[in-house]
Amino acid sequence: MSIDRVVLAFAGFVILASLGLSQLYSVNWLFLTAFVGLNMFQAAFTGFCPLAIMLKKVGVKPGCAFN
Repeated sequence: MSIDRVVLAFAGFVILASLGLSQLYSVNWLFLTAFVGLNMFQAAFTGFCPLAIMLKKVGVKPGCAFN
């Protein structure tokens, strides 16, 4: 799996988890959803993604987006 796919899978998981937690516990969990969405939006323009940097250091092969 490339870094691109891991980042997308992780973002999707965090979004779904925070949506579920907002329904079970507190609406404030939606701030996590907003944070992930904003991070994905800025990464599309800047190419800066903290998770991609960590995955690259661990040795996951980069994809097209995070070379």
